[in-house]
Amino acid sequence: MRDRGRITNIDALRGFALFGILQVNILAFSSVYYGTGLQAADGWSSLDAVLAFAISAVFELKFYLLFSFLFGYSVTLQMQSAQKADVAFLPRMLRRQAGLFLIGAIHALVLFHGDILTTYAVLGLLLLAVREVRGGFKIRFAATLVAVTAVLWFVFALLQWSMPDQDDSALVMDHAQTALAAYRGTPPSIMGQHREDIVSFLPMLLLLQAPCALAMFLIGFVFGRRKLLENRDLYRPYLGRMIGWGLAVGLPGGVAYACATQFAPGSSLETAGLALSILTSPFLTGAIIAGVLTALDSGRMGSWRDYLASAGRMALSNYLMQSVACALIFHGYGFGLIGQLSFAMTLAVAVVLFGVQLLLSRWWLRRFNYGPVEWLLRAVTIGHWPRWDSSGSSNL
Repeated sequence: MRDRGRITNIDALRGFALFGILQVNILAFSSVYYGTGLQAADGWSSLDAVLAFAISAVFELKFYLLFSFLFGYSVTLQMQSAQKADVAFLPRMLRRQAGLFLIGAIHALVLFHGDILTTYAVLGLLLLAVREVRGGFKIRFAATLVAVTAVLWFVFALLQWSMPDQDDSALVMDHAQTALAAYRGTPPSIMGQHREDIVSFLPMLLLLQAPCALAMFLIGFVFGRRKLLENRDLYRPYLGRMIGWGLAVGLPGGVAYACATQFAPGSSLETAGLALSILTSPFLTGAIIAGVLTALDSGRMGSWRDYLASAGRMALSNYLMQSVACALIFHGYGFGLIGQLSFAMTLAVAVVLFGVQLLLSRWWLRRFNYGPVEWLLRAVTIGHWPRWDSSGSSNL
């Protein structure tokens, strides 16, 4: 279960989360219409429609929760590492969060306006502030955050339903065409469009992504303090129940959300579907965690487990690498293929890209102890340059 002092299952879970994050993020890179409820002039094939439904039902709003859960869990590993090194934990983490924010800000401006690193850096400070609060309170507060956020979006749906119908598709189309020209243009035009999209994305970030991510931070932290993922005997009795709740609550909620987004985009029904998904997505995320752990512990994954764990060990580098590759493929930095690949082809590109990352991660970590960005962030965290060679290991 452990490999060179690292918790392999947690790394493999993080690697699997990277795959889900990529499947969603690449859609934002590949089309200016993603998330608008509109489609390009050439429309979708039947395969595209089926895949879009599946992505909405299973991937959207689920895998960033998994990533957030693992972030909260990893903070407890940072605490253990600082304790073993007999150094103060808080100054280390404050430096780490500052470095993460800077990396995220550059990422958001240059590569992807949907960056999560800046959000994690800020929310991580809130997590640090309540780290000594009792675990039971953290769990209740996390549940309250999710419930309040869902109620808020149900209220939005009700207000939207009560208002006269408005057709703003022409305005959305004009904005999409402007963005398309910018993303196919020069680096200054691409970064300028990212700035605009960051501002447009802020309401969704503040009213949906941030509170739900913080909720999963808190749950992950509690799990980490109890070392629940580090001992099979502790988590194994809960796997079946987690999968059951995911299938009974999470999956129907995901399907309802997919129906609303695919068949009633831009309507109050879609907003209500989003609210329902906020409530049910944590259950499906829990089922994903349980399913992956079951597969990892089955002994039937062979080398896949090690490849996923390698990708997870350098998750930050891989997350940024995904954005670099997507920007080169779809934006004016490289081939400028935005708007030119079908939905199915875009997802196929994501699968190939992640396969390459699995191979590169395994190759890299056989030679070096850290991913390149992890090495840089660790230097900021501990205040000196760590060793590059692979003769040691760390939970940082």
